[in-house]
Amino acid sequence: MKPAARHNNTDLLTGPIWQKVLAFAMPLALTGMLQQLFNAADVAVVGRFVGKEAMAAVGSNAPITGLLINLFIGVSIGANVVISRFTGQRNFAKVRQAAHTAVVLAVVCGLIIATVGQVIAAPMVHLLGVPETIAPLSIKYLRIYFGGMPVIMLYNFQSAIFKSQGDTRTPLICLAISGVVNVGLNVFFVVACGMDVDGVALATVLSNLLSSALLFRFLLRTDKPVRITVKDLRIDGEILKMILRIGIPSGLHGIAFSVSNLAVQSAVNSLGADVIAASSASFNIEIFCFFILNSFGQALVTFIGQNHGAGNRERCDRIVRQTAVLNIITTMTAALLILVFARHLLGLFNKDPSVIEYGYTRLAMMMPFEFGNATMETFSGALKGYGRAIVPALATFGGVCTTRIIWVYTVFAQKPSLRRLMAVYPVSWAIACVVLLVAYLVIRKRVWAEHLRRTAEQTD
Repeated sequence: MKPAARHNNTDLLTGPIWQKVLAFAMPLALTGMLQQLFNAADVAVVGRFVGKEAMAAVGSNAPITGLLINLFIGVSIGANVVISRFTGQRNFAKVRQAAHTAVVLAVVCGLIIATVGQVIAAPMVHLLGVPETIAPLSIKYLRIYFGGMPVIMLYNFQSAIFKSQGDTRTPLICLAISGVVNVGLNVFFVVACGMDVDGVALATVLSNLLSSALLFRFLLRTDKPVRITVKDLRIDGEILKMILRIGIPSGLHGIAFSVSNLAVQSAVNSLGADVIAASSASFNIEIFCFFILNSFGQALVTFIGQNHGAGNRERCDRIVRQTAVLNIITTMTAALLILVFARHLLGLFNKDPSVIEYGYTRLAMMMPFEFGNATMETFSGALKGYGRAIVPALATFGGVCTTRIIWVYTVFAQKPSLRRLMAVYPVSWAIACVVLLVAYLVIRKRVWAEHLRRTAEQTD
């Protein structure tokens, strides 16, 4: 099988923008959706064949896994920006060194999460206030899932390498193959072998092993500058610093979301098993909308990274404007479809009427306001593409994390209900949008002033 990269030679530095952004973003959105299907399949299989307690156990883990994973996913964004910038500068020797550094770093990050995860699994489950009836199942799922972090991280870092070259199709192909395997393994382990949450966790790890192995094989064979050779797999210290300078703030950006979601999940857990199960099912539906808006944010990381590296200010401005419009239109279309079919989709996870109604309440409180989430992701992606990842991290901490934590312990605590709790999402999105828009306008001006100054110094 030939690498799909051979058929995706998209030039991000020239030509029409909106068509290329769509060509980049849509496969990326589908990739995220397929990746989420790993978790959705977990929830659906245990919900239908084991019970809503096992379903709630799997769903209650989402904020915990996100807390650690988001830090290292952020580091992969750093790799994307660095490789994209070198690509825009046509410095292919550095592109190659950065790709090799990213692969080794992925394995190291995965091993760190796997080790830390075994230690914190039980304390985190109890800290979240997961009911004692489902806590043992939650811990069992977490420990197996964390054990597979090296291959999960390897997939995400390798995907970032391909994205830096404008290729989002190759990761999609690999994930599509492993996604089919994941669903089959879920049914086999749970239905045929009589396993519960351990079966779906094992299926997720094995399917991620397959997708990361396929991507690695493509990296060995691609004709792009990011081609990998095993003997050259090592970390370049200078490039590592560049990746971490962008990647760590990007990871903190993700952690800020996870911390706020931990507070929200803790509040959800206080409302009982039915609400936990409903929230889990709803999350596995609404996340598909997030993958759409996030794909445009990731497109901006790569497009801005390359064009900033090439010194094309006017094209960077047009990229941000056109991507913002595309993001809002596409996201709101998806949100509307989710609302129309909400109850049918929720029924795929669990037929309990109470679970379906609680799930619909959550979706109805969030979907109409997803344009705010899309706007937030647009400016965040642009700032990361410019290498200013610390700004979205601070904006997210102040506008999202702080708002949600305060809301849980004040507005929600006064009169606990799912509807009152979910209202925090549109409120926090609105605050973060304002902060990020102001930050983008200020940073954009500074970035290009620095570029002009460096260009003048090099000319002299």
